[in-house]
Amino acid sequence: MGDDELVPRTRVFGERSLYDNPWVRLVQVDVEPPDGRRFWHHVVRLQTVAMAIVLDGAGRVLLLRRHRFATGEVGWEAPGGIVRPGETAEAAAARETLEETGWRPHEPARRIAAFQPMPGMVDTPHEVFLFQGAERVGEPTDREEAAIVGWLPLGEVPELVRRGEVLGSGSLVGLLAVLAGMVSES
Repeated sequence: MGDDELVPRTRVFGERSLYDNPWVRLVQVDVEPPDGRRFWHHVVRLQTVAMAIVLDGAGRVLLLRRHRFATGEVGWEAPGGIVRPGETAEAAAARETLEETGWRPHEPARRIAAFQPMPGMVDTPHEVFLFQGAERVGEPTDREEAAIVGWLPLGEVPELVRRGEVLGSGSLVGLLAVLAGMVSES
């Protein structure tokens, strides 16, 4: 690390908006990569996303089984969503968990990952938080995110990943971080 100044850089001369709404912004960026060719590159700019990996004392993880119409897939995801203005990513992860599952995660959480899932064309910062335990407080309140809520054994997650049944990069990164031992379960 520390050799960042040696990495060839792409020069950015500006950008223009092609489409903009509260959830997605499509822009063209005037760039010149290290090879000297200058052109307009499309970039999708999305909001910051916070995800929650919630573990219980029995070695299980709180997940949602959902249908995602954009890809036509059904699979398991960790709760999460867009960070609201003025909200911390940790608070957003806890709020989204409560809204989507009816379970209030025990705080404080620990940030276990921060990443950009597709930095070549998409700007959408993701943060993943680990919560140890949760309390059932009611039914999910976010009907748009309606899903089957379940506590799955962590030991089943590698097979779900292998079969392509874990959807979304935030879910994958968080679950794999826990399984790889990057974070302790207790």
